[in-house]
Amino acid sequence: MWTVKIKRRMERSISSLPDDVQSLYVMLKADLTSDGPEQKSWKNYSKLGANRYHCHLNYHYVACWTVLDNEEMILEVYYVGSRENAPY
Repeated sequence: MWTVKIKRRMERSISSLPDDVQSLYVMLKADLTSDGPEQKSWKNYSKLGANRYHCHLNYHYVACWTVLDNEEMILEVYYVGSRENAPY
């Protein structure tokens, strides 16, 4: 079981997203917790580089995460928001 962290700034921005996108993020977080960083079942999932990943929540919104510690099984979601502003 993985620990999924999220920065306080991202928590605030997620709460301002549409309800359906928030629900998709909750599902992604559950999948990350149970299955880890590899989320091949999510739309447009890809590895962005060493220990960095992303997927589309829907057409307009994406989530990006990184592995902080493989041994301790800790992930951090560092972005959830529009595709246009995604840091990749």
